[in-house]
Amino acid sequence: MTSVADRSTASTTTDPGAQLAAETVARLRAVHRTGRTLPLEWRKRQLEGIIRLVTERESELAEALASDLGRTPHETWFGDIASTVGEAEYALKHLKKWMKPTRTGVPLALMPGKASYRYEPLGTVLVIGPWNYPFYLTLGPLIGAVAAGNCCVVKPSEHAPAASAALARLIPEYLDSEAIAVLEGDAAITQQIIDQKMDLVFFTGGTEIGRKIAEACAPHLTPVVLELGGKSPVIVTKNADLGVAARRISFGKLLNSGQTCVAPDYLLVEKSVREEFAAELKKAMSDMRAGAPEKQRIVNDRQFQRLTGLLTGLKPETGGNADPASIAIEPTVVLNPDRTAPVMQGEIFGPILPIIDVDSLDHAIAIINEGEKPLAAYIFSKSKAEIERLFSEVPCGGAVANHIAMHVLAPQLPFGGVGYSGMGAYHGKWGYEAFSHRKATLKMPTKPDLKLMYPPYSERDQKILRKLA
Repeated sequence: MTSVADRSTASTTTDPGAQLAAETVARLRAVHRTGRTLPLEWRKRQLEGIIRLVTERESELAEALASDLGRTPHETWFGDIASTVGEAEYALKHLKKWMKPTRTGVPLALMPGKASYRYEPLGTVLVIGPWNYPFYLTLGPLIGAVAAGNCCVVKPSEHAPAASAALARLIPEYLDSEAIAVLEGDAAITQQIIDQKMDLVFFTGGTEIGRKIAEACAPHLTPVVLELGGKSPVIVTKNADLGVAARRISFGKLLNSGQTCVAPDYLLVEKSVREEFAAELKKAMSDMRAGAPEKQRIVNDRQFQRLTGLLTGLKPETGGNADPASIAIEPTVVLNPDRTAPVMQGEIFGPILPIIDVDSLDHAIAIINEGEKPLAAYIFSKSKAEIERLFSEVPCGGAVANHIAMHVLAPQLPFGGVGYSGMGAYHGKWGYEAFSHRKATLKMPTKPDLKLMYPPYSERDQKILRKLA
């Protein structure tokens, strides 16, 4: 994506992409002005349409993900279908309540006024999906957008072309095509849509592109929700159930070839149990890969080259083999890489897992807090005190004890990052709120209409008003 300064000044009459973006957004804005998307029933129909889309066309979605990411049908169901259905069903169940105005009190000076706040849709919004879970992480934000009553442009990731084509084909079949549009393309079309002064841009992806999205939105004062990533750490203390920790960490890391924003990025293991834990981890990885190809597929050659570059100069404890022909990498564990090494700098986003020895929980927390705030932080321990320390002392998007990534599946919890791992949150009511404006409303009666409220103010009036304030 180009920077704001480098952006082309070509008019919409000479740039077909810009013209398409302008016409699409103008059409959606016109629809929104009619009030079409405001009724509860319209919103519910869209949520029901999303559920039908992913359930009725599951086989087509699975074929797309097999093509783009090498996923199995079960991985498609687990990673993209079930999670989307759960999110939409939760919104359907609670939407009527979310839409009701909420009464609040008023100060003495405003009595007997009646105050409340309500959520109104922002208008016409943009959802930019990622390639790693191209259905769940595109339709999930769309659930929040339509639940809140918005018109929406959906821009799928061009790095998952089969999934992008599936969304472009299926969304108009199942959702209101007059209020929801899909525009495919690369960074140029994203910029052209943003230039239409959207009412909100919701982006899921990497930190560097997220920074460019925010930069592109800034001239228009367009609000953004950025769901980014980061190096999500896992602490394994001497009080952990090492077998459970190894299995759950393996599961979280091997899912989607490690291409998951909340996957374990690196492990901080107490030295006294590291050798035993490493043996359990090796066994768990081997057991979970039984019957599967030795190497895991990576999304494209650029990401493959980046990941193999991270392994340069390292001596893996397990794995480490890569096949350029199939753009696949064997799940790899590396022990105590230098903390200045490339593998310890940016988010790995692949099947490579460093283990760092630590002396204590204090040492582990200090290492985490030296870096940027992660999207997720995990701890495996049977000690309530140790768990509470991670929860209270490590700033992060979300924290989980004794499992990996499960907080993402709970629509009752907000999901989002902090600092370099993102801004804003969604899922459940937080998704509804992310795409809404919280509007204050105040009803004042015409009587009584006290004269002391108006100038000129006598000394007595001023004393009374000060007491009322």
